[in-house]
Amino acid sequence: MNTQSRLLDTQEAFDSVAADYDGPRGNNTAIQDMRAEMWRWLARSFEPGSRLIDLGCGTGLDAVHLAGQGHHVTATDWSERMVERTRDRAREAGLDIDARAIGAHELQGLDGDASFDGAYSNLGPLNCVPDLNAVAAQCARLIRPGGRLVFTVIGRYCPWEILHYARQRRWARAGIRFARDTVAVGMNGRTIWTRYYTPAEFHAAFASHFELEVQRGLCVFVPPPYLTFLAERHPRWHKRLWALDRRLAGWPGINRLGDHFLLVMRRRMN
Repeated sequence: MNTQSRLLDTQEAFDSVAADYDGPRGNNTAIQDMRAEMWRWLARSFEPGSRLIDLGCGTGLDAVHLAGQGHHVTATDWSERMVERTRDRAREAGLDIDARAIGAHELQGLDGDASFDGAYSNLGPLNCVPDLNAVAAQCARLIRPGGRLVFTVIGRYCPWEILHYARQRRWARAGIRFARDTVAVGMNGRTIWTRYYTPAEFHAAFASHFELEVQRGLCVFVPPPYLTFLAERHPRWHKRLWALDRRLAGWPGINRLGDHFLLVMRRRMN
């Protein structure tokens, strides 16, 4: 299957869930906790009133949050229906967000060299991009020197997932993240074409233009969002494990683990 066919598969999958993606499928309690952690790092990384690009905006939860904080957000997504949800959310909140149906692989469609203060991408949209080097080159064009990228990316080494599927003896599923190429992941009876990364593999695509400032695991001690039993049945333990994540997930070695990892990268000055 060629790259364009895979992109269309992924687009159709996200179009199909856009109407209810704010519910348990895409925004359950665990995902809300992950989003809150991302917002904490976004607040640290960007000055008030920054011009930002949202890569894979989904239904606009992050874009509306940041616009509400006074940032100027250009929200992009490969799914037209997700972009429609973002526009509706912004309108309901009385906020001005420039929402565009542009995939992260199409950033050449954005004008304004070095006119943005940063970009962010939350919860893995960049895992679906066929050419990460092309994304990095466009980010280098669009982001001013000294500007930042803040990304959460689905990682290769998720201890909870390995244990979960190993207990079920689903060995092929337990090892899916170790594939070195793009793999098919099902959602809503459709296919999302996904590639998993280590932090080093991911940063390598950006390293010539962006220096790494922060690397952390995300959901290292906390179960990944599809394992909701802990948050639902044992909220106190869930809260304690999040406290461990925040305290320890930046330590060397541990910062390579987790359902996702978080990177903050700064645009080099030359």
